Parts: sequence; C-alpha cells; structure tokens
Amino acid sequence: MPVSRSWPNGLRALRHRNFRLYFSGHAISTLGTWIQQVALAWLVYRLTGSAALLGITSCVALLPQLFIGPLAGSWIDRHDKRRLLLVSQSLMAVQAAGLAALTASGLITPALIVGMSALLGVLSAFDTPLRQSLLSRFVDDRADLPNALALNASLFTCSRFVGPPLAGLLLGLTNESLCFALNALSYLALVIGLLLVRLPPAIRASGSMGSVFREGLDYALRTPNVRGMMFGVLVVNVTASSYAALLPVFARDIFVGDARTLGWLWGAAGLGSLLSSLFLAQHQDPARLPRIILLSALASAGALLLFAASRHLPLSLLAMAALGFGVTVNNVGTNIVLQSSAPEALRGRVVSIYPATRFGFDAIGGLTAGLLAAHFGGPWAMAVAGVVLLAYCAWQGLSRL
Repeated sequence: MPVSRSWPNGLRALRHRNFRLYFSGHAISTLGTWIQQVALAWLVYRLTGSAALLGITSCVALLPQLFIGPLAGSWIDRHDKRRLLLVSQSLMAVQAAGLAALTASGLITPALIVGMSALLGVLSAFDTPLRQSLLSRFVDDRADLPNALALNASLFTCSRFVGPPLAGLLLGLTNESLCFALNALSYLALVIGLLLVRLPPAIRASGSMGSVFREGLDYALRTPNVRGMMFGVLVVNVTASSYAALLPVFARDIFVGDARTLGWLWGAAGLGSLLSSLFLAQHQDPARLPRIILLSALASAGALLLFAASRHLPLSLLAMAALGFGVTVNNVGTNIVLQSSAPEALRGRVVSIYPATRFGFDAIGGLTAGLLAAHFGGPWAMAVAGVVLLAYCAWQGLSRL
C-alpha cells in the first residue's frame, strides 16, 4: 500500500492510514482509562481510608494478566485479532458504564469495587496482547514498527500526564460516577477506528491451544535476550511501579491534600512518562536499548528513595516525574526490543508474555506495597521498593563488567 513520506522521522509511523485510525481512537480511549483509574483510587480511599484495599484493588485489576495473558496470546494467534479487539473494547465500555451506574445510585461498596476491578483485569488480559500484536499489522513497513511502538506508548504517557489532573478537576467539581461514564464513552472512539481499518487476511497459528502455548513459551525461555529482559521487567514493575497503589496515601496523609493533589502527583509521573516516550521515539536502535533500559531502572530506584524521603510537594513532584520517566523507558524500551526481534508467527504469544510480566508483577508489587503501607506507612513501603531495585541494578551492573 503506498504511503506518504511527508511525516517527520519521529512521527513516521503515522504515514500509515491504518495506524492513524488506531492511534486517533486509542488516544481518546486511553485518556478515559486514566480518568477512571484516578477516580477509582480516590473512591476506594474516600470510602474506606484503607491503604491495603488500595493495593488489593490495584492487584485484582492487573493480576489476571499474569495468569490469563500468556494463554490469551496463544488463543488470539488462532483467531481474527481485529474482531476480538472490537469485542474486548465493547465489553470494557460496558464495565465502565456499570461502574458509573453503581456509583451514581449509591449502591457501590468496597466488595463491588474489587469485583468490578477484577472483571476489568480479566478483560484487559485479552485486550492488551490484542492491541500490542496488531500494531505490526497497522504499519506496512516493518522498519516503522519501533516508531509505532514508541508513539503508541506516547498515547499512554500523554494521557497519564493529562488524565490525572483532569480527573482531579472533575472530582472536585462533580463525582466519581461522571469520570466512569466518560471512560465508557471513550471506548467508542477506538471501536469506530477499528471498524474503518482495512487489513488483509493474516496467517493464524494452527494446532491445539497447548501446543501453540508451549511453542511461544519455549521461545521466551530458550532465548537468552528475551529471558533476561523479561526478568528486568519483572523486577522494575514489582518495585518501581508499586507507587501507583500508594499515591492516594501520600496525597491525603503526607501532603494533607485532596483529589487535586492526587491528580498533580499522577500528572507529574505522566509528564516523565511522556518525555520518555518522546526520547524513545528518537532512540530506537535495539542494540543500544538494553544499556539505556538498565540506566532507567537505576533512575527509578533513586526516584523511589527520593519520594519516600520527601515531605515537600514540589520535590515529590520532581521525583514522580523522574520515576515516570524511568519506568516507561524500561517498559517501552523492552517492548521495542522484543517486538523487533519476535518472529511474526509467534508475535501474539511473545507480546502476551510481556504484558503478563509487566502488569502481573505490577499487581503483586502494588498489593505488597499496600500491605506494607498499612502496617508501616507509605514512605517506608516506597523506601523498601527503592532499595530492592537499587540492589538489582548493582547486580546487573557488576554482571556486565
């Protein structure tokens, strides 16, 4: 398919029509997702004041990716990915609408919040590998795939920068149910984009679910580069990403703030993530990325320790920005390396193992941080995560000497 060559180098994946349609719809959908995530965290802490429940809610929303994600990758490699993504996006819209209705009617309870979060986690376990594995088909030139991955990550990070402050403003003016309703509507944008996408028939994996799954798992375990990078994603997300579960604790108890304070903390992390995506859009050489990824983990460890020690909001916002930058460079950089080297026939399975590791251990880290914070306080939990990540970076650095 002929494509325009007029796009700047950092945006070159947008010259592909299918990717532009996906990119536009996903931008709106991701903004709605961040608005819901902040509103849900605030709702949990407003109703219960429990740091442990914050960790539990975060955990059940992410943990299904660890257990279901790899199996979902095997399943989706055997089916039409675009149709499956349309179904998953529609079901996630229904979940958000149900959450809005329960909250607006006053029927929402902590148990229902956990249940609805678990439902979202199951849907996300299918949705995430579907979106990631389809990216390679939205660009007609494989050389543009790293740029497409970086731009796709920029949607997440830009929304992470804009969405939390917007959610804080909306929560100050209205309530959580409106935030959930807006998220439900936002899914329609990606559904419309997917309906307009034109894709040729794809080769589907053949064989039983078990054999298809084992083929992908063998590739990940027996390829040293893939195995090592997955372990790095595990460590960074079980430590550095745990801050997400604790931000309401810091916003209300440490900085004596409200939903707007929470929005600023999230927004600072989002700004760092956005800057990291812009950085990666220009630095996508897979041979150089592993060293950059290790340095980003080291930066994340330092940011965790600084945030744990700080009692001044401006300094904490700076630490959040550094943490957002480091975590995103690590996660997105790893995804670029993995997708650039994965065989097309195994892409769905390899891509599903990556988010399973990323979000699954993010869930475990959030749960652990929430439980530690409930007993010892949020700053102490953050400090422990920082020390563990710093030890991992030291071990990796020494092993490369």
